[in-house]
This record gives sequence, structure tokens and C-alpha cells, in this order.
Amino acid sequence: MTILPRLKEFLDGHHVRYEVLGHQEAYTAPEVAHALHVSGKMLAKVVIVRADERFVMTVLPSHWRIDFDRLKAALGAHAVRLATEDEFKGLFPDCEIRTMPPFGNLYNIPVYVDRSLTEDEEIVFQAGTHFGAVKLRYQDFANLVRPTVAEFHQAPAKIAS
Repeated sequence: MTILPRLKEFLDGHHVRYEVLGHQEAYTAPEVAHALHVSGKMLAKVVIVRADERFVMTVLPSHWRIDFDRLKAALGAHAVRLATEDEFKGLFPDCEIRTMPPFGNLYNIPVYVDRSLTEDEEIVFQAGTHFGAVKLRYQDFANLVRPTVAEFHQAPAKIAS
């Protein structure tokens, strides 16, 4: 299985064009990007955070990190931290660990997308398994998920040459 049945049914039910990208088993965003031969900017990663007492799904380019001060301001929260795997694994019972697609609406979790992802025509993201990803137009994703868009990324450090 390379794509979650729940995600496939949702996309097909909304008549959205997408491409399923099978790849060798990969566990981290850099491994997935490498296996798919896509840039870290094009690969969207999902990071689950705890904002006060609620879970929030954040989505940003895989090679960037969250700036928690910016995210806290965007969420209007007092405290924001990474959620632990033990805390959130029950929220995504049909997903393999750390492979949640950025469709929080399928799991009743609000989705916040970093503004940088809105600049690309297409996005690629894990499809709930360690063997598959999905590529679709960003606008189709936005129309289906209706995420809140905010700036909360911290760009990767530049390597001196």
C-alpha cells in the first residue's frame, strides 16, 4: 500500500488530479526527498504541535524548521511545543508512524501551512506510509483542506563555502 485508503477516497471523491509516487522505504523527510528526487522545498512535511491544550498540524517545507515564537503568535497560544509521538499516534490510527498526510481535516485537527508552500504550483507529501507520497497542485490541496496560512518557518542555516 502506497497511499492511505482514506486519503485516496477523499481525493477521488472530490475529483482531484493527483499522482501517487511509490518509493523505497524511507523514514525521514530528507530520505523521502532523496528517494523521490525532489527538493526539500517541494516536499511538505507535517509536524504535530501542542498549542496550549490542543493539537495542531503544521505543514512546511521539509528542509525548514519551525520558529516556535512565530508559530505561537500565529496560533494566538500561550505555549507551543512539539507533540510527542506517544501523544499523537492515536490521532492517526491508519497511518504509519510519522507519515501523516497534511489533511488534518480528515482527522479533525486544524491545519496551519507555512506561507512559503503557497508559492509553489505543486506539493509532494507523505501519504500515510513509508513507501508512498502524493503530488498534487497546491491550490487543490488548499481548496480541500482550507488551512490557515501563516509564516512560522525558520530557514535552514547556510553552509559556508
